[in-house]
Amino acid sequence: MITVRDKVRFVETDLMGVVHHSNYFRWFEMARVEYLRQIGILLTDMLDEDIVFPITDVACKYRASAKFDDCILIEAVLAEVSKVKMIFTYRALREHDGLLLATGRTQNAFTDRQGRIIRLPDKYFAKLSTPFP
Repeated sequence: MITVRDKVRFVETDLMGVVHHSNYFRWFEMARVEYLRQIGILLTDMLDEDIVFPITDVACKYRASAKFDDCILIEAVLAEVSKVKMIFTYRALREHDGLLLATGRTQNAFTDRQGRIIRLPDKYFAKLSTPFP
């Protein structure tokens, strides 16, 4: 698991002063990209090799509202990986009291830039399938 810390920006809130629901998906992406970075996988390297991984399924369960200026923690766990897909689960928490704000899940398929499913090369699969330090 990795944890990313962020602060709610005013632009991420609605007229009621709470975070708009769409922002949780951005935060999940931030955590997923950081997870990959920490295990030694850079998106730019994958793109250079014509490997992309579009979202094929996404879910978010909202539990409590984050508000402007809240510090939040986004936890990402690689729940499942194969040579054709990866599934992450997430938790978003308010830092000062640990309140669970949302839980989520994403599934990505590995494809080329034309959208054809590919098998992930061993050098990336080995990093993804090794337990996180």
